[in-house]
Amino acid sequence: MNRISFFCCWLLLVCFSCLILVSPVLAEERYKVLVVFSYEQDYLWESEIREEIEKILSPFADLSFFYMNTKIALEKGSDKAAEAFALYQKIQPDGVIVGDDNAQSLFVVPYLKNRVSTPVIFCGVNAEPEAYGYPANNVSGILERYHFEEGLSLNRQIVGKTETFAIMVNESPLADLIDRQLTAERDELSAKLIAFLRPKTLTQAVNMAQNIRDKVDLLMLMTLKGIVDNEGRPVNDGESLPAVVEAFNKPITATADFVVQYGALSGVLASGQEQGQQAATMLLSAMRGVPMDQLSVTRNYRGKRIINVSAAKKLGIVLNPMVLRGAKLVRSEK
Repeated sequence: MNRISFFCCWLLLVCFSCLILVSPVLAEERYKVLVVFSYEQDYLWESEIREEIEKILSPFADLSFFYMNTKIALEKGSDKAAEAFALYQKIQPDGVIVGDDNAQSLFVVPYLKNRVSTPVIFCGVNAEPEAYGYPANNVSGILERYHFEEGLSLNRQIVGKTETFAIMVNESPLADLIDRQLTAERDELSAKLIAFLRPKTLTQAVNMAQNIRDKVDLLMLMTLKGIVDNEGRPVNDGESLPAVVEAFNKPITATADFVVQYGALSGVLASGQEQGQQAATMLLSAMRGVPMDQLSVTRNYRGKRIINVSAAKKLGIVLNPMVLRGAKLVRSEK
């Protein structure tokens, strides 16, 4: 055998050996995952959830995302759910993650729950799981519960007296779910709820904030995404929240970090990252063969303390260094 023939044989042998060594990796099938969100792509809560889903699942799966846009167009929710199911049929995913309540009632319950074998993990759900018939043969997930009492306690540490409060969120199915949690926890709260404000327009939100100002020590402000201006144009949180903060001009607590960044004084936050992390981890387990009945419905527990130093300065509040320990400090967005 001449040198050239020997070299060719040797090269083929090396290539064949390498192919054998890497073939398990090449043969390892990547999962296909569909993620359906109730709300819009620019809604920060959904962005937080997506961030963790991508971080955990991207190494193992090809991800497809669908947004139902039900904060600004709830009336089109059924049509969006049908679109999501059409995408499900096209992709034939190995697993599905579904965020927040609207997508449960409009998409999972009529299309997926006990109808397909695909594992479905929900997250960000405010209703009791029984409202959707969860857990189901192919459905489990993570509930979202707001840290109301912790928010009241943090405000008391910052400013002192916190005996009364009001809560504001736009008129929506989310408002009903929040009301349900507040009702269940009312006797355990350390401050009296004076008013539950549900504006439909920016003008209403500002007027409500001004009118309640002298009646409560604290306003608990949540998302207002979905309200409209006087011409019926949807107004985003970046427009509405600073206007309400200015109108109230007293301490405001929040349950989402973007509300604090838009001017609220403080908050103990439910974390979208926590929801996304748990959902992605549960789905990965399910796709790897863990039976759904071993993946119990759970809830969020890790509240994040956040304080807006710009808001404190504007309100003339001197922050106690002890209160700042362990809290994330931010400044208001301009």
